[in-house]
Formats: sequence, C-alpha cells, structure tokens
Amino acid sequence: MHISHRWLARHVDLEGISPEDLARELTLRTAEVEGLARFAPHLDDVVVGHVLERTSHPDADKLSVCRVDVGAGEPLQIVCGAPNVAAQQFVAVGRVGTRLPGDLVLKKAKIRGVESMGMICSVRELDLGDEHDGIWVLPGKPAVGRPVSEALDLVDWVLEIDNKSITHRPDLWGHRGMAAEVAAVFGRALKPLELSLPATGNARGVPVAIESAACPRYVALSIDGARQEPSPLWLRHLLLAVGQRPLDVLVDLSNFVMLDLGQPNHVFDRARLSEQGIVVRMARKDERMTTLDGFEHTLSTEDLLICDGPEPIALAGVMGGEGSKVGADTSRLLLEVANFHPTIVRRTAVRLGTRTDASARFEKSLDPNLPLQAAAHFARLLQTLQPGVVLPAAPTDAGDWTDPARTIRLRPERVRKLLGVELDDARIAADLQRLAFGVETKDGALLVKVPSARATKDIELEVDLVEEVGRLHGYDAIPEKKLVAEIEPPPHDARRELVRTIQDRLAGGARFHEVLSYSFVSDSLLGALGLDDAPYVEIVNPVAEGERRVRRSVLPNLLGLVEKNRRQRTDVRLFELGKGYLPEHADERGQPREVHEAGLVWAGTRPVANARFDAGRLPRLQGAIADLLDHVGYPEPTWEAASGLDALFHPKKSLAALLPGPDGAPRAVAWVGELEPGLAKPLGLDGELAGEVALARISLDVLLDTPRRGSRYRPLPKFPPTKVDVALAAPTETLAGDLETAIRTAGKGLVRTLELFDVYTGPNLGAGRRSLAWHVTLSAEDRTLGEGDVAKFLARVERGAREAGAELRRE
Repeated sequence: MHISHRWLARHVDLEGISPEDLARELTLRTAEVEGLARFAPHLDDVVVGHVLERTSHPDADKLSVCRVDVGAGEPLQIVCGAPNVAAQQFVAVGRVGTRLPGDLVLKKAKIRGVESMGMICSVRELDLGDEHDGIWVLPGKPAVGRPVSEALDLVDWVLEIDNKSITHRPDLWGHRGMAAEVAAVFGRALKPLELSLPATGNARGVPVAIESAACPRYVALSIDGARQEPSPLWLRHLLLAVGQRPLDVLVDLSNFVMLDLGQPNHVFDRARLSEQGIVVRMARKDERMTTLDGFEHTLSTEDLLICDGPEPIALAGVMGGEGSKVGADTSRLLLEVANFHPTIVRRTAVRLGTRTDASARFEKSLDPNLPLQAAAHFARLLQTLQPGVVLPAAPTDAGDWTDPARTIRLRPERVRKLLGVELDDARIAADLQRLAFGVETKDGALLVKVPSARATKDIELEVDLVEEVGRLHGYDAIPEKKLVAEIEPPPHDARRELVRTIQDRLAGGARFHEVLSYSFVSDSLLGALGLDDAPYVEIVNPVAEGERRVRRSVLPNLLGLVEKNRRQRTDVRLFELGKGYLPEHADERGQPREVHEAGLVWAGTRPVANARFDAGRLPRLQGAIADLLDHVGYPEPTWEAASGLDALFHPKKSLAALLPGPDGAPRAVAWVGELEPGLAKPLGLDGELAGEVALARISLDVLLDTPRRGSRYRPLPKFPPTKVDVALAAPTETLAGDLETAIRTAGKGLVRTLELFDVYTGPNLGAGRRSLAWHVTLSAEDRTLGEGDVAKFLARVERGAREAGAELRRE
C-alpha cells in the first residue's frame, strides 16, 4: 500500500519530520516501510515557461513555432504540435537534456526545417494523467523558470507499506488512520475532520432491503446536482502519488474517500435505477452479471450481490456493475457505503480473479461505524467542489450491526513483567490514550476501552494492549537483560525422529529425491489413475480449478511427477512423507482420519533382456525398503505376496513387508510392487518414456506401533567370513522370498547376509523358468569355514531347493 507524505500532512502536522524519519519510526513501531520514493522526480527538471509568441510553422499546417520564456537567457524557440498552444500561456517546458518518463532525453532538433530547443509537455508526457489532446496549460501565474514541482506545490514522498504487516490493522488502510498512528508515535495532535452529514432534504430516501447477514450495514445517500468534470489539481496529484489514475471528479472523490478513511464506497447513476430500491442478497446458482471492467461473471450462491430490485448492479465489496455506472450525463447519484463480511468478499474476489482496492480493505474486517462517516466525507467534499450539489433526503441506514468496541482489564504489573521495563501506571495510561484508547483506573488495574476501529480484528486480549504499550514506548528502548530461566530438554517426538531418519536414509545412500507436494490432488490425475470413485475430503474454495479433493495417499501426486522427471533423466527416484485423509473413517468430531505414510517411486528404462547384473527396480526397491527398516532399528522383515492393494499396484507383482507387532503377530508395515501396467499410458509413460516403474508405501502409523529390536552387543567376528554365490533355477511363479527362506534354512545359522544380485531368463532354462542368484556370506563363531563346510551348505541348499520346486545351478 502507498501512503503520500503530503496527504498525511492534511491530517497531522509533519513540520520537522523528514520522510526518512517518518519511514524509520513507522517501521520500528507500526508497520514495515518497504520503500520511500519521490513522487514524479522528473518534474524537478521540467520548468515553468511563458509562451511569448506563437506563429504557424512555415511548412506544416498543424505545427506551431513558439517563443517561450523559461526564466534564463534568451527565450527558447520550440516547435509544438498541440492544437491548444497559444501566446500568454504558462506551460511545462522540458529543455534540451531533460529526461522525461519513459527514459526520453530531449535533444535539439529540426522539425520540418525549423530548429526546436525543447518540448512543451502534455499531461500524459509527464505521466500525470492520460490527457494528450493538447499541452498542459498551468493554472494561475506560476513563477517562470521555477521547477514545475515547486511552482505547483507537487513535491511529495511516497511510503510503500508492506501489506502483510497491516493485515490485522484495518484502521491503517487509509491516510486518516495512518495519520492517527503518526500523531501517536511523534506525540502530535490529529487535525480535526468534519465527518457529520450536511443538511438534507425531506424527500423519501432510496429503500434498502438486506436479505443476508453478510451485510451488517448498508448506507445509501441520494445526491442531486452533481456533474462529471475533471478533478482539481490537488485531488488529481494526491491520487497519482499513490498510484491511482484520475478519471473524473465523481470517480476520483470515491477513490479519495476510500484512500483517506479506508472505507470503500461506490457511486451509482440514480437515473438508471428503478423505483424498487436496493436489495442486498446472495447470488443464485449460475446467475450472471457484467462488472465495470467489462467481464461477465458466472456467480455462485456464496457471492453477495447489490441489486436494483431483482437485477444485480454490483458485486458486493468487489466491483460495481456495468449497467448502473455514472456517465457524462449523470447528475443524480446514489452513494453506497456499506460493511460486508470479510470472508464472503475475499472468497468472491479470489474465485472470480477480481481482487480490487475495495475488496482488499473489506477483507480486513472494517469498522461498522465508518459507512456513515465516509458518506458524510464524500458529500462535504463534493459540495466544496460543486456548491450546487444538494442532498434531497436523509441517508437510508439499514442493517443489523453492533458496535465492536470493548473494554479490557489491563494489569500494569503484567505490562512491566512482559516488557521488562519499569513503566509507571501513569505512563502506561498516557501511551494508550495517545493511541485513542479510553483509560480508567479501578482496583489497581486499568480499564481500557478499545475503539471500534481497533476492535474488529486487532485488540482482543490483555496481551494485545501490552504490545501496544511496548511498540509505542519503542522496542529499541527496552534495555537488554540476560535471560535467566530453567532449561528443560524438549519432549521426545518419536514421529519426528522417525521421519528425519527416513528422510536421511532415502536421500542419502538410497539416492532418492524428496518431493513436497500439495495435499490436494487434481481430478484429471485421479481419473487417469482410476481412483476418482473413492470418497475424498473436498475443499470448499479450491486454490486451483479442478483441485478440489484432498489426497488419500501421497502416491498419486508422486506418480503425477514421473513423466516430467523422466524427460530429464533416465533413472528417477522420488519419495515423499506426508498425510492422507480418509473421510469414511471420521472421528467423533466428524474429522477425517489422518494416515501418515512414506511413498516411493522408482522409474526408468527396462533392463536389457537376459541382463546378468540388473535384477530390475522392483527387487532393488524391495532391498531399499529392507535396508531402511534395518537402519531405523526394526528386525529383518518377512515378505509375502500382497493382495487387496489399490489400483496403483500390479496385482501379481506386489509384496508386503511383515514385522511382529506388539502381540508378536506379524503385520504389514510396507508394500512394494510394480505399477499396474494399464496406468503407464494415462501417466504419459508410454512411447519413448516406456519403462519400468516400481512403487512402495510405508505406513508410519504402523511402524510407530511396532517394537524395534533391542540394542545388543555383538562382538566382532574372530574368524573370517566365507562368501559363496548361490543360483537357483525355478518356475517364474516361485516367490524369491520362499527361495531365500530355503537358503537360510540350509545355512543352519551360518548365513550372515543374503543379497539378490541377478534375475536371469534364457532359452537354456526352459519356458516359464528363471534363475535367481544371491551373494551369501557364511560365518561361524568357533572356527574358520572350509571347503567342506561350503560343500555341505550347497548340498543342503540343493535338497531344500528341490523341495521348493527349484534346482541348484552349478555351472
């Protein structure tokens, strides 16, 4: 938000307070000032000129040759193309070397054979408006040769306030409120401002019917005798300083009042309204209306409308309608100043993509006392500019609103304890009174009356008042003290510890990349995965169109990222730790059950046929899960074929990792499998991106409830281990886990590690068969194993494999 230094000076005496001082003190005590800049600094180089003579160009009918006195040396000869240039005018002159907006540097030139030593500028060329049908004829008789900024009193500084720092302060969204803050900070008086209504006639006011609680107050004021004309310079320049483009006096005054008091308002052409009066209601489903920007909007039942009888004429709090805007022939106005529910306004503005200066203020919970004051302010200013304006009727003031002002008990000793400053009671009361709080003393405490401007969203608790005293006193004035307190270790958070350990292991040795995705999932992705029939938590006001459902699992979002990543690299390893939400398992409050899980996806090209050293991504992902569980401290899992998984997993190539639960019974903690083949094409993983995709899901909730293996001392082995490779040929449907069990059984306690390193299929094995090979480490605690021990082990493996329908390959 932009605040004008000159505008603030209308409300508070700033004599002796430099713009830099103002920016610094506001940042320290009120709101962050992100920038400070001169308004229209180029006007310092543009000077007042007096046109002494104007003659026609000898070689161009539409050009004039002017002699212009600029207060130094000989008058300048300037060729001008404006139709309104004339002798005796006072004009804005850019001399040779002057830099104008748009980075235009003026140079000496010859125009159709006549030398020109500068430019007589228009309003648009000086970036002071959009008028460009002629030069800018300066009002009065300003001193020739002086900079235009000084001659017309246009010197101003603009403070850029960080909007986020005043979200809780609706009173600071106007110059009057900011001036009150400046007055408190610098200990100066706020200048009086007449905010009572001028005299009104006895005619019947416009009837107003409010049909929704989203409009607590609606003020409608009839105004006659207004006319559309350019605004005076002081009004135009104040608006320009804060980034508003002047249009005409009616629109400009409406904007001025909003930026002055922080209360938006809207002007309707009363001649274009019917006799039915104003109706404030919620929109009907799919109702349509066209706003002032020319866009037609389709509305929902959550949008609030201002209607002329049954017809919408404005989106409440956002923008007026095209059908009732003021025009060149407007003389009878209806001024609307209202108070709307902040959430309703924000949702409408965001959903329709039509956030405005008005909606930004209504979203902040405006003071319901402001509408009548703003209406009076508008009427008085308009009567000052157009004395013929009259108010034919008293304003219609409708709505069921209450004054939010409240009284809070403040303990001075609490202030001193929290701030660490010995402020006496009188000083605390004085600081609060400077901020327009009412203060009374009772029973050793201060009864502080919070004005309505601070009570809608800001000051609610005693600690809020302590903050007010602290910031006005100055946080930089609080003396430093050493902290003296008992330090206690933070409570142990097993879930956080587990998450950190999993993150470190997967992003480290496993070389997976962590993903942080949104909790909602797009309808198109759910449709592609065949998951759109499941129940989902739905968002009432989605951030993006088509993303109204909250995910049940992290895997869909991960799979949605594979295609994009596969275009960048061959091997894609992604994981995410997050929550899913299951509405069918709601708690006693109706809240959906949260499930905490880790999802993993490993994608890439398929292994070369008959490859000897690539077992594929599924067994490698299985190994990564086993390694992760071992690293976290769980015993080695047993694996079994998984069934009943969702549609993402291959129905015949999926495994479940089992660990003993608290009762000793095995239960699944993780699932790993190949992607369902039918999902490759919907995910864009066909054609040049076709390959192998393995995925896994780990339930953190089950893991946290699963006993970990106890720490135990294991001495270093005294005897060296023996390594042997075991290859087993078996039918394709034989599970690798069953064969591993056979190998461990044959080892009779000698098997220390078992690592699957090869899966091979070939014509020499026969149809429907494959070979699986393991690195096996054997070790005994009482001796070094010899060739005889290895031979006995292999013989036992051969017998066990035969019982499992496999055979030991010895070639």
